[in-house]
Amino acid sequence: MSRLQEDFARSPHNGSILSNSPNTTTLRRKPPGRRVPHICVVGAGMAGLRCAEILTRHGLKVTILEARDRIGGRVHQSDHLGHLADLGPNWIHGADQNPILALAEETATTTFHPEDESSSVYDEYESASIPQERSLMDYFLSSLKDQKLGEASSSLVLQMARIWGDYIGDPIEKQSLKYLWLEECIDGENLFVANTYKPILDRIAKSALTKAELHLSTKVTKVASNTKPDDGVAVSTNTNDTPLLYDEVVVTAPLGYLKRNLSIFSPPLPNQLTRAIAHISYGRLEKVYITFPAAYWTTNHANNDFFTNFLHPTYAKSQNPSAWSLECVSLAALPTNHAHPTLLFYLHGPCAAHITSLINNLPPTTPEYYTRLNAFFTPYYALLPHYSATSPSCVPAAFLTTNWQNDELAGYGSYSNFQVASSGEQVLLDSDIEALRYGAPERRVWFAGEHTAPFVALGTVTGAYWSGEAVAGRILRGYGMADGGEGDVGVVGGGGEVGKGGEGKGTGFGDGLVGL
Repeated sequence: MSRLQEDFARSPHNGSILSNSPNTTTLRRKPPGRRVPHICVVGAGMAGLRCAEILTRHGLKVTILEARDRIGGRVHQSDHLGHLADLGPNWIHGADQNPILALAEETATTTFHPEDESSSVYDEYESASIPQERSLMDYFLSSLKDQKLGEASSSLVLQMARIWGDYIGDPIEKQSLKYLWLEECIDGENLFVANTYKPILDRIAKSALTKAELHLSTKVTKVASNTKPDDGVAVSTNTNDTPLLYDEVVVTAPLGYLKRNLSIFSPPLPNQLTRAIAHISYGRLEKVYITFPAAYWTTNHANNDFFTNFLHPTYAKSQNPSAWSLECVSLAALPTNHAHPTLLFYLHGPCAAHITSLINNLPPTTPEYYTRLNAFFTPYYALLPHYSATSPSCVPAAFLTTNWQNDELAGYGSYSNFQVASSGEQVLLDSDIEALRYGAPERRVWFAGEHTAPFVALGTVTGAYWSGEAVAGRILRGYGMADGGEGDVGVVGGGGEVGKGGEGKGTGFGDGLVGL
């Protein structure tokens, strides 16, 4: 069994808690007398909500502290275009045994499979001998040299290869070839969420917030933990003068946020965690929606392709002097009830940084916002079939751009990726991910989020969901409340005591004890 397969087999959806370290020993918490354990979850994104849902379902007291004035984190929508549009994820990556797809079906969320997809990646066995400074671009360049293709063919291959940057959020010159296998996804189709993630988010939030206490606009400023096993964790925020004491703290802040805010942890996090946070990279993916009065490019339902790529567009030098390639999808190709006359462009790296610099601090309703974006994108939508500069249908009605890399609470980026490292210090990114999953349970501090997910779900909504579930299960085990499979998970007994084998049916967390 490969490293990837072994990690996947230990994922929560297979009925077991992630065993986050090969040297893990079983630790047990002493129940706090007759008081119910009180857990603080930092962040009300997908990981935090799922963690809270599991913990409250089994009787623990949960307080969620969210710095934004809303829930969802990077799963967020806007109605600026006249219809809801996802500012965060659009896709469900991998349909096989994917809990997010199950939630989509439960909530009647429409998904769309645009075309058959296939991919090949390096597993760790193939990558063991690859230098850590070698990039995906290096691989393409050496392969093209071996193939002895002509200049025109080689140029086209490289232009197509650069599209991969829209998946990782950065140029392929930065993508580690050694750790390309960490970009592998769950088996099955990749599905576009046609009517946005809102129904799925609402479903998870409803379950999580039924019993959890939620505090919005509450930014954590300090997490002070003690090394004594029976001491709690003191959490300070911008809204309270006196720190509040919790039995455990689960930090679900984005990786990019952790990189810039390690100082909130007192004492400093262990070296293996600070190294992991430094080593794992954070991508820069942005999106631009352009909606039109009508989908002029699909006249008579022809030319209704979902994907369009503008490769190395040297024809737009005034706005795009670096000739960044662009990829867009046509939302007019979605199922009828959810189709919109809208183009969605995916941008990454320097191109994304340029677009966000054009509109930063400009409200989407301002004329300047529209004018700047229209000037950049006109050369591309003008190439689509049936375009006419004099037709009202070909004049954009509105633009909407994400701006994650200028969003402090998003960590100034989008999601984790795995970039090349210098030839100096040895970097083991898979071990770094496991270190973050393990957290600092001896200090009662845990981490969850897409950056701590099973290897096949890193950087995805599914990964965030699973990570919150995994941490919740480990906390329950620590209090002796999750000793068996589904239906054999303890709940807090009557009178506020911690009990085993209480009533109710819980999520199965596998057999045996898993160390904290």
